[in-house]
Amino acid sequence: MHNDPLLQNLPAAADLHSLAGFGFRFGDKGAHTSRTIMLKELEVLLSSCPPSASRTEYDQAIIEQNCLGKQTASSRELTAQRLRELFALEPSVAIFRLMRVFWTMDEKSKPLLALFTALARDPILRITAGPLLDLAPGRELSRQNLSDVLTTHLQSRLNEATIDKVLRNAAASWTQSGHLAGRVRKVRRQVEPSILAVTYALLLGYLLGQRGEGLLRTLWAQLLDLSEMRISELALDAKRMGLLEMSQSGGILTISFNTLLTNEERQLVHGTH
Repeated sequence: MHNDPLLQNLPAAADLHSLAGFGFRFGDKGAHTSRTIMLKELEVLLSSCPPSASRTEYDQAIIEQNCLGKQTASSRELTAQRLRELFALEPSVAIFRLMRVFWTMDEKSKPLLALFTALARDPILRITAGPLLDLAPGRELSRQNLSDVLTTHLQSRLNEATIDKVLRNAAASWTQSGHLAGRVRKVRRQVEPSILAVTYALLLGYLLGQRGEGLLRTLWAQLLDLSEMRISELALDAKRMGLLEMSQSGGILTISFNTLLTNEERQLVHGTH
């Protein structure tokens, strides 16, 4: 996709194959051509399955047990497909496994955890972040501005009807995450992220290959609606909770996540740099 926000800021040594191994998705397709981040469905699904559940068990919960209450078999199958596209639903995929770790720790964090995971996996949702970040709290999101950004980035790959659907779905997703408010007029709100949401934002940047102060400037960090200083303060709180390792010496910030990552994930991290 033209001008994917993640591709624009990737470290020089980043390897897309390794990033895909963590669960990041690139390209010109995304679930927002037909769905939102599906926060309510995700909440019900994760409450219906244990943290150790496999992809097969998630599929069974949606399709066979109909935990989401869909009326037809086809709608259940499509819902399962879209949730897999957005969240992987596979414990061997790092970003889903880590989201699942944080999920049960704090109810307030769930909207941002879902959004941040979806942003890592849906390139179409990512390109709608720019217009939102340009808005000051209290300002209304311009539908035309969002449409222009989508048309420019997608280079006319989607027809007008699909672009219109993406506009509605993306606006709904940003409303579910707390960045927008309102039913018809979508007005920018400032989110109030928890320590867990801050940790997950930094962790996604770390998996992407960012280091040091670069972790404070990723797409996820920007969507925390906090200053870099405040992010650093909350990261220090996360260190005290044992969620990350952090040090600052000679003006150099170091943040890592050895306690949260598996041996295989740590090897993959070091293999990409």
